[in-house]
Amino acid sequence: MEAKEVLVTGGAGFIGANLVRWLRKHRPRWGITVVDRLTYAGNRRYIEELIDDGSVHLVVADIADREAMEGLFDRRPFHGVFHLAAESHVDRSIMGPEAFVSTNVVGTFVLLECARRHWEGRPGRFLHVSTDEVYGSCPEGSAFCEETPYDPSSPYSATKAGSDHLVQAYHRTYGLDSVITNCSNNFGPYQHPEKLIPMAIRKLRDGCPVPVYGDGRQVRDWLFVEDHCRALVEIFDRGEAGVKYNVGARNEWRNLDLLHRICDGVDEKLGRPEGFSRRLLTFVDDRPGHDRRYAIDSTRLTGDLGWRPQRDFSTALDFTLGWYLEHMTRIWQL
Repeated sequence: MEAKEVLVTGGAGFIGANLVRWLRKHRPRWGITVVDRLTYAGNRRYIEELIDDGSVHLVVADIADREAMEGLFDRRPFHGVFHLAAESHVDRSIMGPEAFVSTNVVGTFVLLECARRHWEGRPGRFLHVSTDEVYGSCPEGSAFCEETPYDPSSPYSATKAGSDHLVQAYHRTYGLDSVITNCSNNFGPYQHPEKLIPMAIRKLRDGCPVPVYGDGRQVRDWLFVEDHCRALVEIFDRGEAGVKYNVGARNEWRNLDLLHRICDGVDEKLGRPEGFSRRLLTFVDDRPGHDRRYAIDSTRLTGDLGWRPQRDFSTALDFTLGWYLEHMTRIWQL
């Protein structure tokens, strides 16, 4: 495999850290630089041993800082950017949307400008990682395809939609070699403990109530993070410039059903009586702008590039439950 220098933005976050780990294992000749602001969602511990052994270079900086990003591009001859840095917590976007505009829109603009200037006259690829939430709520019996019109419902999804449009515009206007991915809900190791699955595991472990928004019948399409990372590298390597690729595994679960499955798994692993944790589920008022259903059609990705998810959902979820029960205290002191 050809040696490359790549920049991974948000590489100390959930998907970013898993991607960095995957690249280090499967692309050993690639030089990897991570830029991350190390806010609540980024954690040096996720990739600590890779930083300490020198196989990954960490730069603590804000992607919206033009001077810092220009300096980084000046120092490193990047062949590509995996752009994952984003404010991604929907509840936080409702309470404080300004940070989402700064990181997701302004930060993406700054990176695009740096890439455009530094890759003029030479090859370079910009892979922008986005979300299925830009499409809004998906009617029953259908699935989002790449041509689905955007209809964001939260400040988070609106800012991600804006960044998607910027990336597409830079391809069309300036000829920047870019690709966009829109993924379904990820799960797996290193996810921030505010997110649904790790939040539920932590609260169930501690015997605390687990909030369930509304009636709990919102449907999400779940994708194991390692399968997502394989898709991202496949798209980076072989995807068509200027094209969008949806990434999903068609694992649709109602939130309440998923929480029941997590409850039963936690009880089994902790040796509790059957049904103990289900009693901790507590219905609360629904979240404003809460989309009812997401579902991803990945036909373009599977047909054009041959990607398929490798992890069975039940096996991956069981692995994830065990991982959090083992690592939560060490990584987050929870």
